Amino acid sequence: MRTILFACVHNAGRSQMAAALFNRRADASKARAVSAGTDPGDRVHPVVLDVMREVGIDLSIVKPQKLTDALARQARVHVTMGCGDACPYVPGARVEDWPIQDPKGQPIETVRAIREEIARRVTDLIAREGLARG
Repeated sequence: MRTILFACVHNAGRSQMAAALFNRRADASKARAVSAGTDPGDRVHPVVLDVMREVGIDLSIVKPQKLTDALARQARVHVTMGCGDACPYVPGARVEDWPIQDPKGQPIETVRAIREEIARRVTDLIAREGLARG
């Protein structure tokens, strides 16, 4: 079982969307995604909750979590989204940086576009890693 880590600063938007989309689309017997932030917020951004509900994903019970070295060591692939040097380096893990706009404070149309960009990248990652559902 592979773990894919999606990390951003507050774990209240981009990384939450990416992990949820990954877990919905990838073969659960091969991989799972977790998300975390270098400076986690109190809750997932309300507009992120709204745009994810539009695609049938409920993030209302999800709580942002701190990105720790222990959590990072569990993952074979780290996808960073804006945390830069604050994300821990783990030898042996592959790192991808996705330069995706932060949804915080953005209008819903912009957050929908961010969700769709993340969805495209997640689909590509799943295909490259051979983690698609049967």
